[in-house]
Amino acid sequence: MGTLSIVGTPIGNLGDVTFRALETLRRCDVIACEDTRVSAKLLAKYDIRKPLLIFHARSGALATERILAQLAEGKHVALVTDAGTPGISDPGSALVAAVRARLGETARIESVPGPSALAAALSIAGVPTDEFVFLGFLPHKKGRATLFKEIAATERTVVFYESPHRIGKALAALAAVLPGARTVTVARELTKLHESLIQGRPDEVAEHFSKHPGQVRGEFVVIVSR
Repeated sequence: MGTLSIVGTPIGNLGDVTFRALETLRRCDVIACEDTRVSAKLLAKYDIRKPLLIFHARSGALATERILAQLAEGKHVALVTDAGTPGISDPGSALVAAVRARLGETARIESVPGPSALAAALSIAGVPTDEFVFLGFLPHKKGRATLFKEIAATERTVVFYESPHRIGKALAALAAVLPGARTVTVARELTKLHESLIQGRPDEVAEHFSKHPGQVRGEFVVIVSR
């Protein structure tokens, strides 16, 4: 029986990898990764040498077929992403669905939990987390304005990811639709050297990044508390 291990890897600090993740990466037959250059840094730090297969959002059906073929042969494949847990706002979920549909009970799928920017940001935000909505990366254009209005209308905490190219516009849009009583939290570069967390009224947070363009870098997690 082939095994597909969904392995969580660090979102920044390479010391955040779990013992079980390292053990899995050492005993698997092949590692399916998003970017070989990124994964190579983690593997080199822990002296792990394994064949690498490319699997990302644009790798197409051929990459999926290669992984399915490995599993059908009884191989152990470990799936990693550049940062965090595969399948969370990531094409790993499509691979898992394909394995379940095509191989059924002839392949085992296991979770090797690890870091997640979503959980990391919520853990230090100090906002209600008994229930929340996760939106992943917001659409670039179509439906974006409508989505901000839906965020303003919801009574639940809302979390989404944003890139440095769009964070300014996203915060300005939130400031335009959210009531002043709502709190916006922006967690940036989590677990990395320049980790920061800015929290305040929607207009305050938008103004902060407008005045500090040097901080508009890296990866962002935006939290809108209810």
